[in-house]
Amino acid sequence: MPGTPGTATPPATPYLRVDLARLRRNIRRAAERAASAGVALRPHVKTHKCVEIARLQLASGASGITVATLGEAETFARHGFDDVFIAYPLWLDELSARRLRDLLALATVTIGIDSTEGAAAAGLHLGELGVQALVEVDSGHHRSGVQPDEAGALAVTAGRTGLDVRGVFTFPGHSYAPDNLDGAAVDEAGALHDAVESFRAVGVEPQVVSGGSTPSLAASNTDVLTELRPGVYVFGDAQQWELGSMAPDEVALTCRATVVSHAGGRLVLDAGSKALGADRAPWASGFGRLLDRPEARLVLLSEHHSVADVGAATLPGIGTQVDVVPNHVCCAVNLTDTLYVADAGELRAWSVAARGQNG
Repeated sequence: MPGTPGTATPPATPYLRVDLARLRRNIRRAAERAASAGVALRPHVKTHKCVEIARLQLASGASGITVATLGEAETFARHGFDDVFIAYPLWLDELSARRLRDLLALATVTIGIDSTEGAAAAGLHLGELGVQALVEVDSGHHRSGVQPDEAGALAVTAGRTGLDVRGVFTFPGHSYAPDNLDGAAVDEAGALHDAVESFRAVGVEPQVVSGGSTPSLAASNTDVLTELRPGVYVFGDAQQWELGSMAPDEVALTCRATVVSHAGGRLVLDAGSKALGADRAPWASGFGRLLDRPEARLVLLSEHHSVADVGAATLPGIGTQVDVVPNHVCCAVNLTDTLYVADAGELRAWSVAARGQNG
């Protein structure tokens, strides 16, 4: 099994704990979904930043990995991952181009572009290498990406700079909203369909049509997409639980915390924003949840403590340990160096190898 040999002593709370059996089930379920639909699965490893987990994903059939930054790409390439997509419109200057050139000696790397300026900069520094690129289109999240009908023109321009444009991608981030999981998948499919037609209108046949998010994964239109890129599905979090895209018995990562007080008739825990992250979507009902108490919500969050309201339920005793489900697992993971993986009653310490690689 991938991981650090031997067992780890349980650390002081708070710490992030991974249920290996649930993790494996989540990885297998997404892999089977992609395989049955005849599409590639290229999971986004920014969620876990962990080499051992990425190896489990490849062993289950993933075609490669997706990362958010050059730093993440460098970390995983040094550990032998040789097919990496940086799903972001990179701006390459001399320093970042030198890093990417070195990276290309270790792995096949595909970059994202969404502007003529970005394509020109990439071509200026690396055009002679024929770096692979995907054109990003906006499918409704309104963060980055060109309009779908502009994708073909950008592909032609990028090709003239020396980039090897392989296709299109999008991120349906507006799936992170109540009652919009299916709607975001419909928007995604429509945008990618129009982008493909835009490519074909200028004589370019896209080989890759990439999309997907954890909330919209089940509804992704694999008649249009050739590749899925979910990330949070490996762990789940309170957002996925509340959106209904993952059930509580699928949540594989929690923050083990200790009850330190019953002040005000509520639970005061020793896990705050520096362990859980501070993300809270406008629609979220709390700052996190307790795994075995579905009615409970974290109602206050400070740096080193949180307060949970458990309603009329009996309070766990002071000194009791509880499992907190962070709102946004990606942020929680980036706050720790080590994941403690529970396997058959033992703990194994897995490094968050790409922690802090934000550029």
